[in-house]
Amino acid sequence: MLLAPGVPHLELFLLFGSIHILFFLCAIENNSMAKKGILLVNLGTPDSPSVKDVRKYLREFLMDERVIDIPFLSRWFLVNVIIATFRSPKSAKEYQKLWDERGSPLKYYGEDLTEAVQQQLGNDYQVELAMRYQNPSIREGLDKLKKAGINHIKVIPLFPQYASASNGSVVQKVMEIVSSWQVVPKIDFEGPFFDHPKLLEAIAQNAKIWMDEHDYDHFLFSYHGLPERQILKAEISTCQLGDCCNSCHSQNRYCYRAQCFETTRLMTKKLGLPEDKVSTAFQSRLGKDPWIKPYTDEVLTELAKAGHKKVLAFSPAFVADCLETTFEVGQTYKEDFLALGGERWDLVESLNVHPSWIDCVCELAKS
Repeated sequence: MLLAPGVPHLELFLLFGSIHILFFLCAIENNSMAKKGILLVNLGTPDSPSVKDVRKYLREFLMDERVIDIPFLSRWFLVNVIIATFRSPKSAKEYQKLWDERGSPLKYYGEDLTEAVQQQLGNDYQVELAMRYQNPSIREGLDKLKKAGINHIKVIPLFPQYASASNGSVVQKVMEIVSSWQVVPKIDFEGPFFDHPKLLEAIAQNAKIWMDEHDYDHFLFSYHGLPERQILKAEISTCQLGDCCNSCHSQNRYCYRAQCFETTRLMTKKLGLPEDKVSTAFQSRLGKDPWIKPYTDEVLTELAKAGHKKVLAFSPAFVADCLETTFEVGQTYKEDFLALGGERWDLVESLNVHPSWIDCVCELAKS
């Protein structure tokens, strides 16, 4: 049976059109599958500054065996009976002062960072934010990347210096979650990145804002502390919790204390600071066991006794404003220093969404 003139051409056109559409759909699917997933993970924050939510946050945070590394029963009693009961009301009052119209700075700066990184990286990446404790959870972030069909995920713990209680805990949690997946994607972990040029540049630019306006006679770099036992448990052969941190090299690169001192040295050089006007110290110790030294509260006392009047403080272990920076370093230590005779105490703000910090995270994502 002969077809009317033009019909074969129409069939051929439809055939090639169908093939074209099929290839187009396959291209879309392949493009989605080729996307790289980026999971940015910070420590976490309560869902609200209420005592109930603060208590919930503290329980999850402090029950982490990498944070308080003592036997389970002792940890459970310490956290649930003592800390969560008596510390929560006091911490809730501090969080209420920290909270603003957008909520917790650590969380909304994380959201802003995620949005900025996504915009800069473009459609070849899918960027998600997660918190090690509370919300948005690591599980939620991973599930979003899983549902998007992404088969290569890079996890970036937002802690410049590596520690088992921070980076290590994030790695462990991610692996616990994906271990139950039928198909486990390729997963990379980033860090530490305390010596990344873009990170150092962002800190320096924030510091110069203060240095251009005031003359300081001392510069204090205060890092979050850790129990000495956690440093020693890392089995770093060169670790002596002393002068061994005067340099950072391949053998001690994963020693948290050594990384902190190296961060100070790098920033001292970048800002052109006199070495005799720079100190490194560690804050936020808990309990009676020895923590890494020197302690920030003792150092500021020594600075006041030595006649220093104007101090510019840094918190390079944190990438976003939070309770430990805004209140512990920015307010509590300031009040203590002024009470000891000091005249000025200023805190360099955290990286938050500084353009160089955004560039740093994008470079980490692409590496």
